[in-house]
Amino acid sequence: MPPSTPAPRRRRWSLRTRLVVSAVVMIAVVGAVIGTVTTIALHSYLQGQLDGQVKISVIRAEGPPPHDPMRTQGNDLDFVAIGGQPLGTVGARIGPDGRVQNGAKLSNATRRLPEDRLAPLDGNQLAALNAVPRDGRPHTAEVPGLGDYRVQSGKDGSLVLGLPLRDVQGTVGRLALIEGCVTLAGLIAAGIAGSAMVGIALRPLRRVAATATRVSELALHRGEVALHVRVPASESDGRTEVGQVGAALNRMLGHVGAALSARQESETRVRRFVADASHELRTPLASIRGYAELTRRGQEQPGPETRHALGRIESEAERMTGLVEDLLLLARLDSGRPLSYAATDLVPLVVDAVSDARVAGPGHRWRLELPEEPALVYGDGGRLHQVLVNLLANARTHTPEGTTVTARVRAAGRGGAVRLDVQDDGPGIPAGLLPHVFERFARGDASRSRTAGSTGLGLAIVQAVVAAHGGTVGVESVPGRTVFTVTLPAAEPVKARADAPAPPPPDAPPAPHS
Repeated sequence: MPPSTPAPRRRRWSLRTRLVVSAVVMIAVVGAVIGTVTTIALHSYLQGQLDGQVKISVIRAEGPPPHDPMRTQGNDLDFVAIGGQPLGTVGARIGPDGRVQNGAKLSNATRRLPEDRLAPLDGNQLAALNAVPRDGRPHTAEVPGLGDYRVQSGKDGSLVLGLPLRDVQGTVGRLALIEGCVTLAGLIAAGIAGSAMVGIALRPLRRVAATATRVSELALHRGEVALHVRVPASESDGRTEVGQVGAALNRMLGHVGAALSARQESETRVRRFVADASHELRTPLASIRGYAELTRRGQEQPGPETRHALGRIESEAERMTGLVEDLLLLARLDSGRPLSYAATDLVPLVVDAVSDARVAGPGHRWRLELPEEPALVYGDGGRLHQVLVNLLANARTHTPEGTTVTARVRAAGRGGAVRLDVQDDGPGIPAGLLPHVFERFARGDASRSRTAGSTGLGLAIVQAVVAAHGGTVGVESVPGRTVFTVTLPAAEPVKARADAPAPPPPDAPPAPHS
């Protein structure tokens, strides 16, 4: 069964849009109610007046006919043409059997003779009049071809008379049209005015949101953070709803700032301790290595067990010295101590680093892909060489023999960046470790790493040195292909020499081991 496609998420309206739409809908509902009530009231009033005219006309039709010397004797539909009747009046005589016999419509009010003013009704029109209840009250009936009428029968049941509703319907229709146009214009005006008013009312809330956005853009997870961003006092007045939000945000930012300050103080103490401890450990470690080597090379030949023990002391002291040097370098980079910047060509650095790696790992296949032109960057050549050594050592340490390791340099164009790739076709980095490879003391296999002499600081040093040069480092890894990519700003030799900071102090440590 194919997987169902998730329904697209509906786009949520902003608060401003919801408020304006809600106000316009409420106004539309109120306008519709008022217009409906007004229209119904007017219709009822006009129809009531028309019903009064129908009753008067029926009473006049049932009374004695007015004296008219021009009236033709025997015409029993003259009551339809009685003076004062509106044009379009219809009427009919009812026979003894209770059915309409004949009927007429007042079609001309200017002629003298009553029969000349009348036009006969056809069968369908008579049938419509015949269907009107004979209860002496006005009823609405639709006469085919003529429209709606208010029709009433006489008290004696001898006639029916109807007056047209077209004037009433026309008046009500015009009122409804006017109400619709006025309501539409009012809704448009209300929408425009409401949008402007709501925008003004929400302006303080937007300023509060802008403050929160500026805070969210700060790198709060590392380094020293000066959290001085606050909601302005005008938007933090507790007497308004927006002010309450602004005041609460200011209190929260105060707590966060205090927590960040406490964290920074703790990190500063830890870094100072690491730097001091690393510096103090260098001398005793050097002494341990020196005395172990002196004992091993002395005039008295030690036994096999003693020689093995001295060798272990030297190797562990050397490994401990590398760890101390790495920690000291990271502490100095964290403190922001300046490096010795100069225009540096990465190509000879890569050649030297790969040559050293080939000697250290003869079981691997080492390849170079270099550009024809120099790849100049502005940085510390010694530290950049350390970056290359650490990346190549990481590939050598964590891949089996026979793995191909490629160091690739791509020179940048004008105003671009120089890119360095270290690629191998080894087993790859575990997915769970990949997001943490640049963290300090990160290891994929702790036991193997210790056996290989890894301290877990090599890639952390790579990231710190690259960041100090204003560059970036990243990694992509799948089984059979792992690529570490270092991107550094291209050198601008003239400007670089003019702006170069002072070199580090003379006691800077040598390049540590990865």
